[in-house]
Amino acid sequence: MKKTVYLFLILALVATQLVAQKAKLVKIPIAFYNVENLFDTVKGKNNDRDFTPEGSNQWVPEKYQQKLQNIAHVISEIAGAGPALIGLAEVENRGVLEDLIKQPSIASHKYSIVHYDSPDKRGIDCALLYNPAIFKLQSSGVRPVVFEDNPNWKTRDILYTTGTIAGETFHILVAHWPSRAGGEAISAPKRLRAAEIMKSVADSLLQAYPNSKAILMGDFNDDPISPSVRNGLKIKDNPDKVDYSELYTPMLRLYNRGLGTLAYRDTWNLFDIIAVSGSLLGEDLSTFKLYCNKEGNRGFIFRKDYLVQQSGRYKGYPRRSLVRGVFDEAGYSDHLPVYIYIVREVK
Repeated sequence: MKKTVYLFLILALVATQLVAQKAKLVKIPIAFYNVENLFDTVKGKNNDRDFTPEGSNQWVPEKYQQKLQNIAHVISEIAGAGPALIGLAEVENRGVLEDLIKQPSIASHKYSIVHYDSPDKRGIDCALLYNPAIFKLQSSGVRPVVFEDNPNWKTRDILYTTGTIAGETFHILVAHWPSRAGGEAISAPKRLRAAEIMKSVADSLLQAYPNSKAILMGDFNDDPISPSVRNGLKIKDNPDKVDYSELYTPMLRLYNRGLGTLAYRDTWNLFDIIAVSGSLLGEDLSTFKLYCNKEGNRGFIFRKDYLVQQSGRYKGYPRRSLVRGVFDEAGYSDHLPVYIYIVREVK
Protein backbone atom coordinates (compact mmCIF):
# COMPACT_ATOMS: atom_id res chain seq x y z
CA MET A 1 0.00 0.00 0.00
CA LYS A 2 2.83 2.39 0.91
CA LYS A 3 4.60 1.65 -2.41
CA THR A 4 1.39 2.53 -4.24
CA VAL A 5 1.12 5.85 -2.37
CA TYR A 6 4.78 6.67 -3.02
CA LEU A 7 4.37 5.88 -6.73
CA PHE A 8 1.33 8.15 -6.91
CA LEU A 9 3.22 10.98 -5.23
CA ILE A 10 6.17 10.56 -7.61
CA LEU A 11 3.88 10.61 -10.66
CA ALA A 12 2.11 13.70 -9.34
CA LEU A 13 5.45 15.46 -8.79
CA VAL A 14 6.64 14.62 -12.30
CA ALA A 15 3.36 15.89 -13.77
CA THR A 16 3.73 19.16 -11.83
CA GLN A 17 7.26 19.61 -13.13
CA LEU A 18 6.12 19.00 -16.71
CA VAL A 19 3.44 21.66 -16.36
CA ALA A 20 6.00 24.08 -14.94
CA GLN A 21 8.24 23.41 -17.94
CA LYS A 22 5.46 24.13 -20.43
CA ALA A 23 6.61 26.24 -23.36
CA LYS A 24 6.51 30.02 -22.97
CA LEU A 25 5.56 32.54 -25.63
CA VAL A 26 7.92 35.13 -27.03
CA LYS A 27 5.85 38.15 -28.13
CA ILE A 28 7.42 40.76 -30.42
CA PRO A 29 5.59 44.04 -31.21
CA ILE A 30 5.78 45.54 -34.72
CA ALA A 31 4.25 48.94 -35.48
CA PHE A 32 3.56 51.64 -38.04
CA TYR A 33 3.19 55.38 -37.47
CA ASN A 34 2.58 58.31 -39.82
CA VAL A 35 4.38 61.01 -37.84
CA GLU A 36 3.01 63.88 -39.98
CA ASN A 37 5.62 66.26 -41.32
CA LEU A 38 8.76 65.36 -39.41
CA PHE A 39 10.89 68.06 -41.03
CA ASP A 40 14.14 69.62 -39.92
CA THR A 41 14.58 73.41 -40.08
CA VAL A 42 17.04 73.53 -42.99
CA LYS A 43 15.97 74.43 -46.53
CA GLY A 44 16.53 71.40 -48.74
CA LYS A 45 16.12 70.55 -52.40
CA ASN A 46 12.53 69.48 -51.82
CA ASN A 47 9.52 71.75 -51.40
CA ASP A 48 10.05 72.35 -47.68
CA ARG A 49 10.10 76.14 -47.41
CA ASP A 50 7.12 76.14 -45.01
CA PHE A 51 9.25 74.13 -42.57
CA THR A 52 12.03 76.67 -42.17
CA PRO A 53 12.35 79.55 -39.69
CA GLU A 54 11.34 81.98 -42.46
CA GLY A 55 8.47 79.82 -43.73
CA SER A 56 4.77 80.00 -42.98
CA ASN A 57 5.10 77.57 -40.06
CA GLN A 58 8.04 79.50 -38.55
CA TRP A 59 9.69 76.13 -38.05
CA VAL A 60 12.47 77.02 -35.62
CA PRO A 61 14.82 74.54 -33.87
CA GLU A 62 12.80 74.69 -30.64
CA LYS A 63 9.66 73.47 -32.43
CA TYR A 64 11.60 70.77 -34.26
CA GLN A 65 13.13 69.48 -31.03
CA GLN A 66 9.73 69.42 -29.34
CA LYS A 67 8.29 67.45 -32.26
CA LEU A 68 11.12 64.91 -31.99
CA GLN A 69 10.60 64.58 -28.27
CA ASN A 70 6.85 64.07 -28.64
CA ILE A 71 7.09 61.47 -31.41
CA ALA A 72 9.77 59.55 -29.53
CA HIS A 73 7.56 59.50 -26.44
CA VAL A 74 4.74 57.90 -28.43
CA ILE A 75 7.06 55.27 -29.90
CA SER A 76 8.39 54.46 -26.42
CA GLU A 77 4.89 53.55 -25.22
CA ILE A 78 3.52 51.58 -28.18
CA ALA A 79 2.69 48.04 -27.03
CA GLY A 80 3.83 48.98 -23.54
CA ALA A 81 7.56 49.50 -23.97
CA GLY A 82 8.03 50.31 -27.65
CA PRO A 83 8.12 48.12 -30.77
CA ALA A 84 11.02 46.02 -32.00
CA LEU A 85 10.38 47.36 -35.51
CA ILE A 86 8.40 50.39 -36.58
CA GLY A 87 7.64 51.70 -40.05
CA LEU A 88 7.35 55.46 -40.38
CA ALA A 89 5.80 57.79 -42.95
CA GLU A 90 6.26 61.53 -43.59
CA VAL A 91 9.90 61.84 -42.55
CA GLU A 92 11.95 64.37 -44.51
CA ASN A 93 15.35 62.69 -44.61
CA ARG A 94 17.76 60.40 -42.82
CA GLY A 95 18.93 63.27 -40.62
CA VAL A 96 15.59 63.61 -38.84
CA LEU A 97 15.60 59.85 -38.23
CA GLU A 98 19.06 60.04 -36.69
CA ASP A 99 17.86 62.86 -34.46
CA LEU A 100 14.76 60.84 -33.54
CA ILE A 101 16.51 57.66 -32.42
CA LYS A 102 18.79 59.71 -30.15
CA GLN A 103 15.87 60.98 -28.09
CA PRO A 104 16.23 59.84 -24.45
CA SER A 105 12.87 58.05 -24.35
CA ILE A 106 13.88 55.57 -27.08
CA ALA A 107 17.69 55.71 -27.07
CA SER A 108 17.85 52.44 -25.13
CA HIS A 109 16.21 50.60 -28.06
CA LYS A 110 19.34 51.33 -30.11
CA TYR A 111 17.27 51.51 -33.28
CA SER A 112 18.98 51.19 -36.65
CA ILE A 113 17.58 52.92 -39.75
CA VAL A 114 16.52 51.87 -43.23
CA HIS A 115 15.76 54.93 -45.36
CA TYR A 116 15.89 55.99 -49.00
CA ASP A 117 15.08 59.40 -50.45
CA SER A 118 11.87 59.26 -52.46
CA PRO A 119 10.88 61.29 -55.55
CA ASP A 120 7.96 62.87 -53.69
CA LYS A 121 7.93 66.61 -54.40
CA ARG A 122 7.53 67.48 -50.74
CA GLY A 123 10.40 65.17 -49.91
CA ILE A 124 8.47 63.06 -47.41
CA ASP A 125 9.75 59.50 -47.23
CA CYS A 126 9.08 56.16 -45.60
CA ALA A 127 11.53 54.51 -43.24
CA LEU A 128 11.98 51.51 -40.97
CA LEU A 129 13.48 51.64 -37.49
CA TYR A 130 14.51 48.31 -36.06
CA ASN A 131 16.26 46.87 -33.05
CA PRO A 132 19.30 45.07 -34.56
CA ALA A 133 19.43 42.69 -31.60
CA ILE A 134 16.04 41.33 -32.75
CA PHE A 135 15.84 41.95 -36.50
CA LYS A 136 19.00 40.98 -38.39
CA LEU A 137 18.87 43.01 -41.60
CA GLN A 138 20.12 41.21 -44.70
CA SER A 139 19.06 43.47 -47.57
CA SER A 140 16.86 46.44 -48.40
CA GLY A 141 15.74 48.56 -51.32
CA VAL A 142 12.91 50.51 -52.88
CA ARG A 143 10.52 49.90 -55.73
CA PRO A 144 9.17 53.02 -57.48
CA VAL A 145 5.47 53.39 -58.13
CA VAL A 146 5.40 54.01 -61.88
CA PHE A 147 2.42 55.09 -63.94
CA GLU A 148 2.81 54.13 -67.60
CA ASP A 149 0.24 56.66 -68.77
CA ASN A 150 1.81 59.45 -66.71
CA PRO A 151 5.53 58.71 -66.20
CA ASN A 152 6.31 62.20 -64.87
CA TRP A 153 3.93 61.90 -61.91
CA LYS A 154 5.91 60.93 -58.79
CA THR A 155 4.97 59.52 -55.40
CA ARG A 156 6.62 57.71 -52.53
CA ASP A 157 8.53 54.50 -53.27
CA ILE A 158 7.75 51.10 -51.74
CA LEU A 159 10.42 50.40 -49.13
CA TYR A 160 11.30 46.75 -48.60
CA THR A 161 13.67 44.87 -46.32
CA THR A 162 14.64 41.26 -45.72
CA GLY A 163 16.08 39.99 -42.48
CA THR A 164 15.73 37.36 -39.78
CA ILE A 165 14.07 37.23 -36.38
CA ALA A 166 15.32 34.33 -34.26
CA GLY A 167 16.47 32.61 -37.44
CA GLU A 168 13.21 33.00 -39.36
CA THR A 169 13.18 35.08 -42.55
CA PHE A 170 10.91 38.13 -42.66
CA HIS A 171 10.20 40.72 -45.33
CA ILE A 172 9.04 44.09 -43.99
CA LEU A 173 7.48 46.48 -46.53
CA VAL A 174 6.59 50.10 -45.75
CA ALA A 175 4.58 52.42 -48.00
CA HIS A 176 2.72 55.70 -48.16
CA TRP A 177 0.29 55.44 -51.05
CA PRO A 178 -0.84 58.49 -53.08
CA SER A 179 -3.16 60.92 -51.32
CA ARG A 180 -6.79 61.63 -52.13
CA ALA A 181 -5.96 65.02 -53.66
CA GLY A 182 -8.05 65.72 -56.72
CA GLY A 183 -10.95 63.54 -55.64
CA GLU A 184 -11.72 59.84 -55.67
CA ALA A 185 -12.06 59.45 -59.45
CA ILE A 186 -8.57 60.85 -60.07
CA SER A 187 -6.71 59.50 -57.04
CA ALA A 188 -8.18 55.99 -56.55
CA PRO A 189 -6.45 54.47 -59.63
CA LYS A 190 -3.11 55.76 -58.31
CA ARG A 191 -3.56 53.97 -54.99
CA LEU A 192 -4.68 50.82 -56.77
CA ARG A 193 -1.47 50.93 -58.81
CA ALA A 194 0.61 51.41 -55.64
CA ALA A 195 -1.15 48.45 -54.06
CA GLU A 196 -0.51 46.20 -57.05
CA ILE A 197 3.19 47.08 -57.05
CA MET A 198 3.48 46.52 -53.30
CA LYS A 199 1.80 43.11 -53.68
CA SER A 200 4.13 42.16 -56.53
CA VAL A 201 7.18 43.03 -54.38
CA ALA A 202 5.86 40.86 -51.54
CA ASP A 203 5.08 38.01 -53.94
CA SER A 204 8.58 38.11 -55.41
CA LEU A 205 10.23 38.06 -51.99
CA LEU A 206 8.07 35.23 -50.69
CA GLN A 207 8.85 33.21 -53.80
CA ALA A 208 12.59 33.91 -53.60
CA TYR A 209 12.73 32.89 -49.93
CA PRO A 210 10.72 29.69 -49.34
CA ASN A 211 9.03 29.45 -45.92
CA SER A 212 9.53 33.17 -45.28
CA LYS A 213 6.99 35.64 -43.91
CA ALA A 214 5.90 39.09 -45.06
CA ILE A 215 4.53 42.07 -43.15
CA LEU A 216 3.20 45.00 -45.19
CA MET A 217 2.44 48.30 -43.51
CA GLY A 218 1.78 51.90 -44.30
CA ASP A 219 -0.52 54.85 -44.66
CA PHE A 220 -2.55 53.56 -47.59
CA ASN A 221 -4.86 56.61 -47.74
CA ASP A 222 -7.67 54.09 -48.06
CA ASP A 223 -9.72 52.00 -45.65
CA PRO A 224 -9.50 48.19 -45.41
CA ILE A 225 -12.65 47.89 -47.54
CA SER A 226 -11.37 50.16 -50.35
CA PRO A 227 -10.67 48.65 -53.81
CA SER A 228 -6.94 49.36 -53.52
CA VAL A 229 -6.68 47.22 -50.39
CA ARG A 230 -9.27 44.59 -51.27
CA ASN A 231 -8.32 44.13 -54.93
CA GLY A 232 -4.84 45.61 -55.20
CA LEU A 233 -3.41 43.64 -52.27
CA LYS A 234 -6.00 40.87 -52.81
CA ILE A 235 -6.78 40.80 -49.09
CA LYS A 236 -8.56 37.72 -47.70
CA ASP A 237 -11.26 38.13 -45.05
CA ASN A 238 -10.97 34.80 -43.24
CA PRO A 239 -7.62 34.26 -41.47
CA ASP A 240 -8.25 30.52 -41.49
CA LYS A 241 -8.31 30.39 -45.29
CA VAL A 242 -5.23 32.30 -46.40
CA ASP A 243 -2.56 30.53 -48.44
CA TYR A 244 1.17 31.02 -47.92
CA SER A 245 1.64 34.10 -50.12
CA GLU A 246 -1.87 35.55 -49.82
CA LEU A 247 -2.51 38.50 -47.52
CA TYR A 248 -4.73 39.15 -44.52
CA THR A 249 -5.21 42.39 -42.56
CA PRO A 250 -6.38 42.39 -38.94
CA MET A 251 -7.34 46.04 -39.42
CA LEU A 252 -10.56 45.06 -41.18
CA ARG A 253 -12.01 43.78 -37.91
CA LEU A 254 -11.18 47.08 -36.20
CA TYR A 255 -12.65 49.09 -39.06
CA ASN A 256 -15.88 47.08 -38.96
CA ARG A 257 -16.15 47.98 -35.26
CA GLY A 258 -16.09 51.67 -36.16
CA LEU A 259 -12.49 52.33 -35.09
CA GLY A 260 -10.06 54.51 -37.00
CA THR A 261 -6.63 56.15 -37.00
CA LEU A 262 -7.48 59.60 -38.37
CA ALA A 263 -10.53 61.82 -38.52
CA TYR A 264 -11.80 64.14 -41.24
CA ARG A 265 -15.06 66.09 -41.13
CA ASP A 266 -16.22 64.11 -38.11
CA THR A 267 -15.66 60.78 -39.85
CA TRP A 268 -13.03 58.27 -38.77
CA ASN A 269 -10.95 56.44 -41.34
CA LEU A 270 -8.51 53.60 -40.87
CA PHE A 271 -5.81 54.37 -43.43
CA ASP A 272 -2.93 53.02 -41.32
CA ILE A 273 -2.89 49.36 -42.17
CA ILE A 274 -0.76 46.31 -41.41
CA ALA A 275 -1.19 43.15 -43.48
CA VAL A 276 0.56 39.80 -43.17
CA SER A 277 1.19 36.82 -45.42
CA GLY A 278 -0.60 33.55 -44.85
CA SER A 279 2.65 32.06 -43.60
CA LEU A 280 2.12 34.11 -40.41
CA LEU A 281 -1.32 32.67 -39.74
CA GLY A 282 -2.30 29.50 -37.92
CA GLU A 283 -1.92 27.92 -34.52
CA ASP A 284 1.39 26.09 -34.91
CA LEU A 285 3.56 28.23 -32.66
CA SER A 286 6.75 26.30 -33.36
CA THR A 287 7.34 29.19 -35.79
CA PHE A 288 6.30 32.83 -35.53
CA LYS A 289 2.59 33.54 -36.00
CA LEU A 290 0.35 36.59 -35.77
CA TYR A 291 -0.85 36.98 -32.19
CA CYS A 292 -4.58 36.88 -31.43
CA ASN A 293 -5.93 38.02 -28.06
CA LYS A 294 -8.89 36.60 -26.15
CA GLU A 295 -11.26 39.03 -27.86
CA GLY A 296 -10.20 37.80 -31.29
CA ASN A 297 -8.18 40.92 -32.19
CA ARG A 298 -4.99 40.46 -34.17
CA GLY A 299 -4.30 44.14 -34.81
CA PHE A 300 -4.34 47.12 -32.47
CA ILE A 301 -4.57 50.91 -32.53
CA PHE A 302 -2.42 52.77 -30.03
CA ARG A 303 -4.76 55.40 -28.64
CA LYS A 304 -4.05 57.33 -25.45
CA ASP A 305 -5.82 60.41 -24.10
CA TYR A 306 -2.75 62.56 -24.68
CA LEU A 307 -2.85 61.69 -28.40
CA VAL A 308 -6.39 63.06 -28.77
CA GLN A 309 -7.73 66.62 -28.54
CA GLN A 310 -9.67 66.92 -25.28
CA SER A 311 -11.43 70.21 -26.03
CA GLY A 312 -12.12 72.82 -28.68
CA ARG A 313 -13.18 72.61 -32.29
CA TYR A 314 -11.28 69.39 -32.94
CA LYS A 315 -12.22 67.61 -29.74
CA GLY A 316 -11.83 63.85 -30.22
CA TYR A 317 -9.50 64.21 -33.21
CA PRO A 318 -5.83 63.15 -33.11
CA ARG A 319 -3.77 65.96 -31.58
CA ARG A 320 -1.52 67.50 -34.22
CA SER A 321 1.72 69.46 -33.93
CA LEU A 322 0.52 72.08 -36.38
CA VAL A 323 -3.00 73.24 -37.16
CA ARG A 324 -3.18 75.97 -39.82
CA GLY A 325 0.34 77.05 -39.00
CA VAL A 326 -0.23 77.25 -35.23
CA PHE A 327 2.19 75.06 -33.26
CA ASP A 328 0.95 72.91 -30.37
CA GLU A 329 3.87 71.92 -28.18
CA ALA A 330 1.78 69.03 -26.81
CA GLY A 331 0.80 67.83 -30.30
CA TYR A 332 1.90 64.73 -32.18
CA SER A 333 0.34 63.74 -35.50
CA ASP A 334 -2.96 63.61 -37.35
CA HIS A 335 -2.64 59.80 -37.34
CA LEU A 336 -2.66 57.25 -34.52
CA PRO A 337 -0.10 54.41 -34.58
CA VAL A 338 -1.07 50.80 -35.24
CA TYR A 339 0.69 47.62 -34.20
CA ILE A 340 0.65 43.84 -34.13
CA TYR A 341 2.50 41.11 -32.25
CA ILE A 342 4.23 38.06 -33.64
CA VAL A 343 4.52 35.15 -31.22
CA ARG A 344 6.44 31.89 -30.97
CA GLU A 345 6.87 29.17 -28.38
CA VAL A 346 10.17 28.91 -26.57
CA LYS A 347 10.52 25.70 -24.57
